[in-house]
Amino acid sequence: MPLFERLALRVVRALDAACHRLFGWRWNPLHQSGALACLLLVVLIATGLYLLLFYRVGTPWESVQRLQAQWWLGRWMRGVHRLASDLLVVAAVAHAVRMFAQARSWGPRTMAWVSGVFLLLFTFVSGWTGFVLVWDRFGGTLALAGARMMDSLPILSEPLVRVFQGERPVPGAFFFINLFLHIAIPLGMGAGLWLHVARLARPVLLPPRGLSVAGVIGMLVVVLALPMPLDAKFDPFAIAAAVPLDLSYAFWLPVADRLPAALAWTGAVLTFTAALLVPMLTRRARAGAWAPSVVDPATCTGCEQCPQDCPWDAITMVPRPEPRGAHSALVAQVDPSLCVSCGLCAASCAPMGVGPLHRSGRDQIPRIRAFAREALQVPGQVVAVTCENAAPGQLTALASRGAVVYPVPCTGNMHSSVVELALRGGAAGVIIFSCPPRDCRGREGPTWLEQRIYREREAELQARVDKRRVALATMAIGDLPGTLTAFTTFRQRVAGLVPPGLDPSSEMEVACEPPAPHVGAPT
Repeated sequence: MPLFERLALRVVRALDAACHRLFGWRWNPLHQSGALACLLLVVLIATGLYLLLFYRVGTPWESVQRLQAQWWLGRWMRGVHRLASDLLVVAAVAHAVRMFAQARSWGPRTMAWVSGVFLLLFTFVSGWTGFVLVWDRFGGTLALAGARMMDSLPILSEPLVRVFQGERPVPGAFFFINLFLHIAIPLGMGAGLWLHVARLARPVLLPPRGLSVAGVIGMLVVVLALPMPLDAKFDPFAIAAAVPLDLSYAFWLPVADRLPAALAWTGAVLTFTAALLVPMLTRRARAGAWAPSVVDPATCTGCEQCPQDCPWDAITMVPRPEPRGAHSALVAQVDPSLCVSCGLCAASCAPMGVGPLHRSGRDQIPRIRAFAREALQVPGQVVAVTCENAAPGQLTALASRGAVVYPVPCTGNMHSSVVELALRGGAAGVIIFSCPPRDCRGREGPTWLEQRIYREREAELQARVDKRRVALATMAIGDLPGTLTAFTTFRQRVAGLVPPGLDPSSEMEVACEPPAPHVGAPT
């Protein structure tokens, strides 16, 4: 499975690079694929409610024809509804591929993945019923294919396919059932969506306002420029040379028509089962980079910052079990079953008492000191802190421009003392390159980093540090010019400043003692 993850990651990075060149990282729709799927579901429900007012189960195709004749509203409402349904599948699949490629489909994220698989299945079922309701040639062909599949199961006493062979009119009850499912499933998907994000501390369900407005306006422009046609009514006695297909929902139809029903069912069940088993097939041992966070009770001050910053609600404050003494009444506690090992808690703890094994703030201090001794040999050097998930080509380009590259697991995981020690170790400046905010694997790393550096959030960069020598930037795949421009501009800025002093203060030495051993198992 890691091989498939690497292949998927290559695809994701290639598409990201293309989108960054076209739209910039702030407007990259692939970073918002999950939120865009939610937005499209809202659009589908809104437009569907209007279409429902004019739909008649007794005359399905004729009622859609009357809607199509409403050039002032009905035609583009139907067009937006149809376009949004296709884009919903694209957004949902893009979101799933991204989560899989970034190894975010297992462990504490299992429930999100499994619920997402079911949500995608419900999307397909709702889409199929919607196409059948139109009862054009594609809708009838889809109904016939579904009837053949159902007739292969020992469920019905009479073959369902006879209903669509023209011996008698298709009963209105058939269209009523499809209409009921077409309405009930999207509304019921709200509960599935709640389950999908239930373990997130601050779920983001919609894209930024600008992207949402641009997306809706873009769909309107498309359907007005390219009106959605209405195909001929389904006739069971007519043999069409070709039937237009919607590949988002009926990509399987050409293959299923050529296979025995039992084999088609086998392929569908195996595909669905494989999707559900992805969390089991991709899981890692909870060690090394995937080790959950632990708390050192002796260091914890009970400030309650780490539970506020945790994106997965994996940290809670509990009464301190041992005699309180000089310690706080509460102590942080990590639930390993919820912790995704993002390490954001390590940066949120001023006394450095929490974090994944070997990645807490106290573990970061000796590393940056050793790095400064070995790499900062020439006055005026600028340190570029980068995420380990950054594109290797961009790191090489930074180094070729004179940057001293210092990779970290996630910039949101980096304690602010690392910046201070880099400056005290001889760096003329420190520029921190984060992933785009909507593409951080820790979800909120860039957000909390910016607040700690500039807005005095707990575990903030101390006031004694000259913030003119610190800068934040975004490193987006495919945007090498933006990365190099940000670095060059920052280096020119710090070049005009007075050289910093290199004598560490006693206050800093007290704050950054040698790493203390972690206490036993996760608490």
